[in-house]
Amino acid sequence: MTETAAARSAPEPAGAAAPDSRAPDSRAPDSRAPDSRAPDSRAPDSRAPDSQAPDSQAPDPRASDPRAPDPQASNPRAPDSQAPDHPTPVIETHGLTKRYRGGRLAVDGLDLTVPGGSVFGFLGPNGSGKTTTIRMLMGLIDPTAGTARVLGHPMPQAARTVLPEVGALIEGPALYGYLSGRDNLVRYDSADPTADPRTRRARVGHALERVGLAAASDRKAKAYSLGMKQRLGLAAALLRPRRLLVLDEPTNGLDPQGMREIRSLVRELAAEGTTVFLSSHLLDEIEQVCTHAAVMARGRLLVQGPVAELAASARGRLAVTTPDPAAAARVLTAHGLTGLATDGDRLTADAPPAAVDLADLNAALVGGGVRVRSFGVEGGSLEDAFVALTGEGFDVAG
Repeated sequence: MTETAAARSAPEPAGAAAPDSRAPDSRAPDSRAPDSRAPDSRAPDSRAPDSQAPDSQAPDPRASDPRAPDPQASNPRAPDSQAPDHPTPVIETHGLTKRYRGGRLAVDGLDLTVPGGSVFGFLGPNGSGKTTTIRMLMGLIDPTAGTARVLGHPMPQAARTVLPEVGALIEGPALYGYLSGRDNLVRYDSADPTADPRTRRARVGHALERVGLAAASDRKAKAYSLGMKQRLGLAAALLRPRRLLVLDEPTNGLDPQGMREIRSLVRELAAEGTTVFLSSHLLDEIEQVCTHAAVMARGRLLVQGPVAELAASARGRLAVTTPDPAAAARVLTAHGLTGLATDGDRLTADAPPAAVDLADLNAALVGGGVRVRSFGVEGGSLEDAFVALTGEGFDVAG
């Protein structure tokens, strides 16, 4: 042992000669010595580092060894940095179809992709297939054809793995009317085999506070209004942190203040890292809170993507404010504009083609004796996009 210690100090005066003879004696690393002959040529190039090497001569070869792994360790990091470019969708369906007995087609070949971390609005009129789709995603009913994956797992096959990570409120909550709101949540939490009973009371209290029911938590559920029942159902979905929250018409039965509170809560959950899949027939609700959206009609997916892009894809409307709407309508019609609509002193029309100079239109109005108070093209909205896609509208404000 002392010889090896001496050997470590001996290379200092001996330079490379002593290690040449001792390397075969003490180390099978002779094979390493030839491997280090290239470094030998490097040693003269940087003999100052040789003086640094004695500070930890034995580690020198070892230090170079870890240096080799370092790039190898950095190699796996590169894929990690690339992973976010192609994240696994939280929900993904291919050709998902549901046909009920009697031949009624509720969902027709749905190809849906929900990005992780998004607030995804699933938009469509009542009866468009939204709830049927959600029931298939949650494993409550089997699809007639196609596949669905939730959190990277096939559904309904992996329901036992997936559902503990999902909070859901579908078609309104199922409550025990004779129990208080708090006791309903305790019952829900007790039925979850993954829930920690030691933290149950605190989690129930926190969920009630988040949905604004703490003050009414001891009242029987049968005395709750429709809006309060919706809140209690949402609280049940929030009893534990979830990777995915699925809400089917969550603002149903709520007054305007309650709707604002739910929208605020959805934003908070998204900021905490929960992906929110929100089904609604209210266009303004989707536009205010969602980052992405998909539009369904008659069981088919019409379009999906970021909300801003969907709204931008719709043609805007030319809007003119004037005390002379009739005269303005005559001038705009003469210039080929269509889709005119008058509401008091406000006149709107389909946006003119890009080749038409808006300044020329404004000048034509003024030249026609129209007193123009405001003039311009308003940006498209999600409602405009929906009407352009389907040729029909549906509830916008409820």
